[in-house]
Amino acid sequence: MEELPIKFIVASLGFVLGILFGATAQRTNFCTMGALSDIVLMGNWSRFRAWLLAIAVAMLISQFMHVNGIVDLGKSIYLSTNLGWAGAIIGGLVFGFGMTIAGGCGNKTLVRIGAGNMKSLVVFLFLGIFAYMTLRGFIGPARLELEGLTMVDLKALGFSSQGIPGLLAALFGGGADNLRWIVTLVVALALIFFCFKDAEFRASPLNIGAGLIIGVLVPAAWYLTGVIGYDDFEPTQLESFSFVSPSGNSIQYLMTFTGATINFGIAIVGGVISGSFLMAKARGEFRVESFTTADDFLRHIIGGAMMGSGGIVALGCTIGQGITGMSTLALGSLIALLSIIAGAVWGLRFIEEGSVLGGLKAVFARP
Repeated sequence: MEELPIKFIVASLGFVLGILFGATAQRTNFCTMGALSDIVLMGNWSRFRAWLLAIAVAMLISQFMHVNGIVDLGKSIYLSTNLGWAGAIIGGLVFGFGMTIAGGCGNKTLVRIGAGNMKSLVVFLFLGIFAYMTLRGFIGPARLELEGLTMVDLKALGFSSQGIPGLLAALFGGGADNLRWIVTLVVALALIFFCFKDAEFRASPLNIGAGLIIGVLVPAAWYLTGVIGYDDFEPTQLESFSFVSPSGNSIQYLMTFTGATINFGIAIVGGVISGSFLMAKARGEFRVESFTTADDFLRHIIGGAMMGSGGIVALGCTIGQGITGMSTLALGSLIALLSIIAGAVWGLRFIEEGSVLGGLKAVFARP
């Protein structure tokens, strides 16, 4: 019996992980933009705590696997010695702003498609198209120019990666492995304490479940691509959950199906949509929803385009940088994460104030 190709196995299992992610996000309403909206507009931190719990869980398990030699996170794109600080800031701000006017982050866009939301289908199309344009197309040269002007070569400065423990060890001395555990435990336990000190969060099994399940799925994907996908002759790229570049690749795959090869990223996109669909149908939540006005249509187009371009420039989205990237303890991921949050708050204030400048003023004028 002929052995199945490694890439087929990885894609198949990636599809399963995507189904679990999509079903969980649909059932628990897991969404970073929604969580930030809850904080800014209502002062409710419960959904944001679920997101922070996912970061803590993903970080603990991912770092355990790395320290024990199960997966080498140093091979991921997040720990490159090329620190694109400007791209992380600019791309993060653009992505964060865009996801507010598009009505959801990258994962929520896929989840809503599965639940019948046609608005999110439009967002997905423009997100994917602009992601591909920024990665390999018309906008690509501008992205490369920005990288060339602002990229910091950490290797030339004597650093082996942009991992925060390694940077601290090089700057202040001490063993990188010891510092890795110190940083991991301090950050993860602080996040877990912040989550569970809140009585409302402790009484919310959906938010707790969302944080735990999605937090586990990220290192599970590291294991899938780094261990199961290992092949001496044709190794799978080490990656985990991220939705911007895979969305662009998914659209290209659908247009060039003959001769094209499915990969992990494309598989998880399909899996998330499928998982959301199955959960929505099972719970009677599947509803076809479309645009109400032309302005609504235009806002979603612009938001999707901003998410696509911003996510590529920032090297990820709220999941790609916010959870997957943070699980590697990469400095660039931290910069991108903070920028995405700042961009989202700006976008929410823009919606309130009705102007970009008014929204920016409101960010600094309000606590």
